[in-house]
Amino acid sequence: MKAWVLHDIGKITLDEVSVPQPAAGEVLLKVHAAGICGSDIPRIYDTGAHSMPLIPGHEFAGEVVGTGAEVKDAWIGKRVGVFPLIPCRECRPCRERRYEMCRSYSYLGSRRDGGFAEYVAVPEWNLIELADNVAYEEAAMSEPMAVAVHAIRRVQPEPSDTVVVCGLGTIGELIVMFLIDMGIKNVLVIGNKDFQRQSVLKMGISADDFCDSRNTDIKKWIMERTGGYGADVVFECVGNRTTVEQTVDIAAPAGRVCMVGNPHSDMEFARDIYWKILRHQLVVTGTWNSAYYGSDAADCGSDDWHYVQKRLAEGAVRPAELITHRYGIDELEKGFEIMHGKTEDYVKIMMKL
Repeated sequence: MKAWVLHDIGKITLDEVSVPQPAAGEVLLKVHAAGICGSDIPRIYDTGAHSMPLIPGHEFAGEVVGTGAEVKDAWIGKRVGVFPLIPCRECRPCRERRYEMCRSYSYLGSRRDGGFAEYVAVPEWNLIELADNVAYEEAAMSEPMAVAVHAIRRVQPEPSDTVVVCGLGTIGELIVMFLIDMGIKNVLVIGNKDFQRQSVLKMGISADDFCDSRNTDIKKWIMERTGGYGADVVFECVGNRTTVEQTVDIAAPAGRVCMVGNPHSDMEFARDIYWKILRHQLVVTGTWNSAYYGSDAADCGSDDWHYVQKRLAEGAVRPAELITHRYGIDELEKGFEIMHGKTEDYVKIMMKL
């Protein structure tokens, strides 16, 4: 089969490799769509993976075409999405079913071979069946959608809250999409690109509720729209010191701040910002990955992944509108290069097979 193999930092090539053989408890998945995540780019060009050579790609969906031992044959032919984290099932978070915080996990696309290939071996437990009306490329966005939902659930915004989303990459835009779907009426967004503005306006954000951080004083803009009070809930989706401080500074007394963006550097709080956390009794929380209880859990409908699948099946959210580039497997390197060099505007770059 064809697969993009990361041999070393900065060295990724399209190779002919053997089709993986599913082990006991695993299935063989024919990949139909795979998205490039922002985290794939430093993994490919800057830091490398935990072990190499490795096939990256953790946002993917496809069709089950084979099974290993101890797997129900009923999976054959099923269209599925894939939760990429493989928990140990033994540590304390796993015993409490907080698998996203597993202390000894594996991960498709970063610790073992992932989805930038024609086929991939996947544990049965990690499969989530797709509704007939859910396209593969939508299902391949399940992982970032579930990450967005998980972040929202961390701070539980109310319909009457003023909610700010700072940073409009893929996760930020998906948070906006789900906030609107959840009935949050007063959503203010902060971005720094014209195409981001166009994207959120299509979702239903008004032009007056978009702040262009390139030419606007963010705090002044927020305070003008909140009567000087600040935002009840703030999502920081960038991951640099300036925006982290800004999100704390614009939060209302007793506000909730959710740190979503992966850090680009060390973080430090100015003294006045730290005082604001104390004196305004802010709740500052982190979020990581997403909640998934397994393909066979009786209450799986309450986890982030099944919630996302329900909203997809109902046509309530339309993540495909965020796909800006589509490539076949032979051309996928163009997507890596666009994201690495930021040579074009993009939101989600998708591999289609």
